[in-house]
Amino acid sequence: MHDGEQWLVQRYRINNITAASLTDLDTQPQFQLKILAGAFTTGRYSVTIGTERFNLGGLPYAGVEVETLAETVPDTTQLLDNAFNPEDTIPKMGDHNVLHFATHGAIVEGTPEESFILFGDGTPVTIADVRNWNLNTVDLVVLSACETGLGGNLGTGAEILGLGYQMQRAGARASIASLWTVDDGGTQVLMNAFYTALQGKNTKAEALRQAQIALIRGDYTALGEQRGSIVAVQVRDGLKPEVANRLNHPYYWAPFILIGNGL
Repeated sequence: MHDGEQWLVQRYRINNITAASLTDLDTQPQFQLKILAGAFTTGRYSVTIGTERFNLGGLPYAGVEVETLAETVPDTTQLLDNAFNPEDTIPKMGDHNVLHFATHGAIVEGTPEESFILFGDGTPVTIADVRNWNLNTVDLVVLSACETGLGGNLGTGAEILGLGYQMQRAGARASIASLWTVDDGGTQVLMNAFYTALQGKNTKAEALRQAQIALIRGDYTALGEQRGSIVAVQVRDGLKPEVANRLNHPYYWAPFILIGNGL
């Protein structure tokens, strides 16, 4: 939304409230971040779900995203590609307060139970699987992936906010998910800006807002002189010019929404 002068996010913090989060809106943020970050960076997998086939390739900038995240937040466990598999990842989730998955995800219309995120070893994890997870110690799940928040025609409507909502139902206090197919490089910059702002002890909602404003303005100094320079270097050195020069377009900064407790 734009009023002719600026975008709505430049004036207000925005987070989406669901039934799963109505009783958990005052839990204070955990400023000591302990992050479990997984990424699918190389290879190609073909996943058949029902009558649909998804051909999914590695996301090179997902690796940069996770590596830069680890530079920004020292207490980060990195799992890349084959190491990012359900057997090794799921048992570690309860030992971290932030889960960050940089990979593919898709909402399967008509069969919501089969909507999935793809682990780095090519294993799809469905909504039905997520419901069996215990995320009660997790403050935030970031699904840095394609279409992870998209609702669509899902029959009963129980999964109208997609996989992000399901993370809350499994116990997480909040999630960040995308509304459309996102750009790999642009997402890397937005996510690194988000964690830079979160390290500055902003709330989750304010950190996402500050990251989005940084892309809109092309100015990362508000994130912190030293910390913001990390993101700026990634913009200058890591992206194709046609992406780096257009990060102020909503396509790059607007797809991700915060669902649940924004503190």
